[in-house]
Amino acid sequence: MTTAKIGSNPEDAKVRRAARLSIAPMMDWTDRHCRYFHRLMSRDALLYTEMVTAPAVIHGDRSRLLGFDAAEHPVALQLGGSEPAELAEAVRIAGDFGYDEINLNVGCPSDRVQSGCFGAVLMERPTLVAECVAAMIAASPVEVTVKCRIGVDDQVPEEVLPAFLETVSAAGVSRFQIHARKAWLQGLSPKENRDIPPLNYPLVVAMKRAFPHLHISVNGGITTLDQAEAFLAEGLDGVMIGRAAYHEPYEVLAGADARIFGGQPAPDRFEVVERMRPYIARHLETGGRLHQITRHMLGLFHGQPGARGWRRVLSERANRPGAGLEVIDAALQPMLALAS
Repeated sequence: MTTAKIGSNPEDAKVRRAARLSIAPMMDWTDRHCRYFHRLMSRDALLYTEMVTAPAVIHGDRSRLLGFDAAEHPVALQLGGSEPAELAEAVRIAGDFGYDEINLNVGCPSDRVQSGCFGAVLMERPTLVAECVAAMIAASPVEVTVKCRIGVDDQVPEEVLPAFLETVSAAGVSRFQIHARKAWLQGLSPKENRDIPPLNYPLVVAMKRAFPHLHISVNGGITTLDQAEAFLAEGLDGVMIGRAAYHEPYEVLAGADARIFGGQPAPDRFEVVERMRPYIARHLETGGRLHQITRHMLGLFHGQPGARGWRRVLSERANRPGAGLEVIDAALQPMLALAS
């Protein structure tokens, strides 16, 4: 049995507090630019990277894959893999970048993940998961956590999930993010796996009651802070929101600090844009392209008068060669006129 390192890092308590509300790791979405943008609306929520595979960390461009702005803290790195030694090496490498948490993906149902024998398919191999996290914990200066499903394919979640939690927690993990749906590895696409399998929130709540010593967050289908507060009131330790936080970022994040953490409300939408300008300028000065950032900002004015025009200008013009901050100004001008 591996002893978890909880308490060995004084920052762990802060990260656990931040996990009361977290933004899910989402492939092709939660990159460093998205996280910087989200951080302007919530100082306290825990942000997750896209999943990065352990082999990519070991053999790829580490600065590109792992680099992030210090303003993103608290931020967690999600790793994918199923080889304990590879995962441990990836954790050692990531340690130099200063992440606040390392998370193992045991929930992604995509074909490319299955072919690599990691992600949701690992729900069928809890002993291997335990070996992986034990190796990761031994190599990590920060807490190692696991994001999982309630089961896969023909597994019975009420039987599989408690056995999985017991096996993996015995290896030293005490914090889990549970997507409250099964993953059907045969017959459903990754997109369908996010919508079609029914949600089983009561099972996740039951796991917290069965394992009160574990820190358990619920994920899947949650779209509002009202829902988040309700889950916290039921005794869960945290709530993880995904697509809603991406498509309607202000609705989800702007009230999070005040409602979930007892802090201050976020700046208004126009101030968020203003605070993004220096970051965008630095990105452009280093050869980056405008759309790499603004694609994450399309939903900022969701539900507001003129939001369609904001999205249209950014979508049509930010990808043009040489596009700069003038595109932001053009997209913002009608919004300011409507607000005055």
